[in-house]
Amino acid sequence: MNINPIKNDDDLDAAVLRMRSLRDAKPNTPDGDEMEILAALAEAYEEKHHAIDPPDPIEAIKFRMEQMNLKDTDLIEYLGQRSRVSEVLNKKRRLSLTMIRSLNKGLHIPLECLIKDYRLDNEKAV
Repeated sequence: MNINPIKNDDDLDAAVLRMRSLRDAKPNTPDGDEMEILAALAEAYEEKHHAIDPPDPIEAIKFRMEQMNLKDTDLIEYLGQRSRVSEVLNKKRRLSLTMIRSLNKGLHIPLECLIKDYRLDNEKAV
């Protein structure tokens, strides 16, 4: 087993290629250990160099609506009256703490997505 640090995308590609060749490795064997180490190195490299930020809260809501085949009116129970749903989805009104809790509990949208700061359509870029 000759494992090197992953310092760039070429190293990552080589590690992924090696992991593919080890995909049938059994745990607690030399090949299994190599696979585990390479996976940990690849994950650490990707988190540092290719991190994906959580989506904007409104995009997260719209994505969940699409996944669950929901209409705007289905959000009334989470956001309040129909006009409020429209204002939120069109970025005219911010989510309140109550709305965030309700969306998290009812639609299982992660809190880290819902609490992310976002700009309303009528706000200027800073």
